Amino acid sequence: MVRHAPALSVQAAAPGDHGAIAELTVRVYVDGGLASADYATELADVAGRADRSDLLVVRDQDHRVVGSVALVLAGDFGEITRSDDEAAFRMLVVDPAARGRGIGELLVTTCLDRARAAGKRRMVLSTDPRMTAAHRLYGRLGFTRLPERDWSPVPGVDLLVYAREL
Repeated sequence: MVRHAPALSVQAAAPGDHGAIAELTVRVYVDGGLASADYATELADVAGRADRSDLLVVRDQDHRVVGSVALVLAGDFGEITRSDDEAAFRMLVVDPAARGRGIGELLVTTCLDRARAAGKRRMVLSTDPRMTAAHRLYGRLGFTRLPERDWSPVPGVDLLVYAREL
């Protein structure tokens, strides 16, 4: 089990964090080969994401953003939720230099706790088939595949859906 450094905590993102979140998200997804450059504009639209979700961050001891996620508790952001009983999270990122410290797990468990507190019964997410480290994390945290809900937002991009009952 991954242990979290005591200094790490999840906080609501502030507008001043948007630039760092945009840079980190584009770097992880596009530069990491997980998304095309065409998707970079959406990945960098942190203000738009903040309007449709609870944007959360983890900062390191120097107050730099080293992780972020968009938690969707109401409405739909990404065509993944199917009922008011479901919550979702999107664009989970951890700075490659900070991996192995439990940041991704901390972000996911915080999303689960907040969704449960909001009365949601299930957490759903979609993920690229190449994100195998994330798939291992989701499995450890009790998520299972929902292949009947896999989808393709654009031609050539196929996403896998995972869910966990709350």
